[in-house]
Amino acid sequence: MMNDAQQLPDDALARRDRDAYLAGLAEHLRAHGLPADRVEVTVTDLAAHLEESGATDAEAEFGPADEFAELLVPATGERARQAPGERVQTWRWTADTYGDEELLNRFGDEGWEVERVDALGRFVSHRDLAQPQRWEYRRELITRGREHLDERLAPDGWEACGNWVIYAWYKRPRAASLGPAAQVQAPPPVPDRSSFFSRKFFVLLGVLAVAAVVAGVSVAVDDGDAGSGAGFVVGLFAGAGAVAALAWALQAWRGRRP
Repeated sequence: MMNDAQQLPDDALARRDRDAYLAGLAEHLRAHGLPADRVEVTVTDLAAHLEESGATDAEAEFGPADEFAELLVPATGERARQAPGERVQTWRWTADTYGDEELLNRFGDEGWEVERVDALGRFVSHRDLAQPQRWEYRRELITRGREHLDERLAPDGWEACGNWVIYAWYKRPRAASLGPAAQVQAPPPVPDRSSFFSRKFFVLLGVLAVAAVVAGVSVAVDDGDAGSGAGFVVGLFAGAGAVAALAWALQAWRGRRP
């Protein structure tokens, strides 16, 4: 007699395994103290990502549910809770490309080392409390893949620490140039903020919003129907959301590469 798994088609098996993974992830998130509404939103977003990317194995995509839950908490990317006696501080933060290099180097001088850029575009950073060291960073535009950049920058001590869509970030310890002075003697507290967006970024958003409205009005005038302009604007923002979702999926896929 065949068991239930043998009777199900492959796509149904994959969906069942995905749902089981997401249910387990939700349990781990709740165990970490994440509010129920945040758990629901997080799991819904991840399910949508799996659907859009066509991934059939959630664990292969995100890793073990318990470990992935630890990366997602706190979900807003702010300071992770620190256990008594813990020797390493962790912090997740984000910035736009108008100021990310400056901020990376500022925080690098405070001892923050970026481990990676996560699927949400945040810099996942840690700092050794016993011997915090200064780090420096640079951002590069990816045009033909990251491998040639890795080879070109490696002789100068630069090590890849993350990528997001068309950008790659590199780090290197300042000990090679500063010697003992590279150690941070009195590291400042973990920053209270986790988002650093510049005025230029908000101006750009405003310009895009105005352009969308103007385009909608133009369509309405040409068609003689105000509804068509509104539909155009809605479609424009929906398309932008689809592009953002595609970028998120692309980053998640790239994040699995060694």
